[in-house]
Amino acid sequence: MEKKTPLYDLHVRLQGKIVPFAGYLLPVQYPTGVIAEHNAVRRACGLFDVSHMGEILFEGPDALSNLQRMHTNDFSGMQVGRVRYSPICNKQGGIVDDLIVYKFAEDRYLLIVNAANKDKDFAWYTKHAQGDVKILDLSDQYAQLALQGPKAPAVLARVADAAQLPTKYYTFTEHVLVAGVDCLVSRTGYTGELGYELYCKPEDAVRLAEALLEAGKDDGLIPCGLGARDTLRLEAGMPLYGHEMSDDITPLEVGLDMFVKMDKPDFIGKQALLERGEPKKIRVGLMLLDRGIAREDSDVYKDDQLIGRTTSGTMGPFVGKAIAMATIDRAHANIGEKLVVDVRGRKLAAQVVALPFYTRPKA
Repeated sequence: MEKKTPLYDLHVRLQGKIVPFAGYLLPVQYPTGVIAEHNAVRRACGLFDVSHMGEILFEGPDALSNLQRMHTNDFSGMQVGRVRYSPICNKQGGIVDDLIVYKFAEDRYLLIVNAANKDKDFAWYTKHAQGDVKILDLSDQYAQLALQGPKAPAVLARVADAAQLPTKYYTFTEHVLVAGVDCLVSRTGYTGELGYELYCKPEDAVRLAEALLEAGKDDGLIPCGLGARDTLRLEAGMPLYGHEMSDDITPLEVGLDMFVKMDKPDFIGKQALLERGEPKKIRVGLMLLDRGIAREDSDVYKDDQLIGRTTSGTMGPFVGKAIAMATIDRAHANIGEKLVVDVRGRKLAAQVVALPFYTRPKA
């Protein structure tokens, strides 16, 4: 049976269309619709319930050494108050999950993992833990809201002390009072926009959400669902576990090379990545040239030769073009290369383009 987040009753009150997702009942959209919600985030501001995400704590003298061995990124020089992204690899070099890590202290780190993988990740961490480290699943102790869009700073400043808010990307501040609610506030997000993610106690989530929606109503802030979250991350070229990533796909095939520190002494999966060598297939962006939309799992061809498959696809609401991400043979991954995508028997012309499809304008 699916769980309900602390904001479930609020979603129902706001007429959200509730669907099962990653073991939870969440709104896929509101009466405004996915396109309006998507464009609100691009032009103004949107509020998402992401309380389904998992929170796992690493604590103890050996917390850092375990982070280093279990993740591909390097956390050795990380400062307190910073956030860092990393994949987790299995021994074959495939991706167990991708996550972000918050550093509270030299011996205390909070890991935010994908909801669908939370139990798998927790079991994997406890199985591979070594030395003096506690690994705790704290997911039930947090609700999480994402306030995303160019007007997010103005909205948040109406209900919090602006001087306490994090200003640099991938940084966070603990114990910020937001509308009287004690929050961890981070400058992070999954939309390609300026924004924040706010963590609070579950019992405070409705009060926090209602205060934010009230504070932003004149700036165009609206509640947003899973549909817009997916189209926004796709326009921003952000990979999603279960689409671009899996236990059989390496981070190098996804283009996450900058988060794989091969100069570290060791991490789980490093040897397998070395033995595999340069990936034969890689992730690319595709822009459809013919009329139509390529969803996931559409075959991609070059001169009638099957070279890969799409992993995600949509009509980009803001860019106004049919876009997709695909994993294809490296030999045909050159920017500008013309390919063909088979969409339910229709052969549609497409072109390899640079990722991301959308980049936030500089302030």
